[in-house]
Amino acid sequence: MRSILYIIAVILIIGWAIGTFAYAAGSLIHVLLVIAVIAFILGLLRKDAPTV
Repeated sequence: MRSILYIIAVILIIGWAIGTFAYAAGSLIHVLLVIAVIAFILGLLRKDAPTV
């Protein structure tokens, strides 16, 4: 149970830091979000591809 609370605390701190810097660098956050979505989709496509 302690590790779950630790993980939640770390996620909240990271979210707070991103929120703080997002006001100053909003376009950078959007670019990183788009890159992350593209990487996620490519990862799904490559995982489903049959191996020869």
